Amino acid sequence: MSVTHYYATFEAAHGHCAILWSENGIAGFRLPAASQEETVLSISRRHASIIETDPDARMAGVIGRVKRYFDGEQSDFSDLLLDLSAQTDLYRQIYAATRRLGWGTSTTYGALAAELELGPAGAWTIGQAMAKNPIPLIIPCHRVLAAGRKIGGFSAPGGTDAKLRMLELEGVELPETTPAQQSFAF
Repeated sequence: MSVTHYYATFEAAHGHCAILWSENGIAGFRLPAASQEETVLSISRRHASIIETDPDARMAGVIGRVKRYFDGEQSDFSDLLLDLSAQTDLYRQIYAATRRLGWGTSTTYGALAAELELGPAGAWTIGQAMAKNPIPLIIPCHRVLAAGRKIGGFSAPGGTDAKLRMLELEGVELPETTPAQQSFAF
């Protein structure tokens, strides 16, 4: 039996967002992007067979919370029901641990891997899970940092600048803002 997924777009501080849900919970989220078209294209690429609709009362409440977050209001999304049925058991475990990171707190890929007893390649595994996070902000992957509390990578719109903005919004101070992952400049 297939599950029907619905989505709605909305504008928040810093751009256009989208939220995707099913009867089982929130299944996707798109952090602010420059345009509504970019937002819809991105969420459509990640999720097939989705239907645009007006948000029901439950999703309207979530959208309000997201808008308040981007306006700088301390927010907690850990009570929201998520639909992570498309994820592996390991990724669901990693996302559950990540959801315990509250406003203004952070950890590192390595520390999260150690907490979950993932072994020598654990930090890499955590990084892969964060890069594939279908529900950023609500699963607060922006709060997971590289070794030495450096910013690390961020695959959402705006890249590491967006991650840094979100951390600054929450009052997280970093020792250095230079990304741990650099691209080659020619």
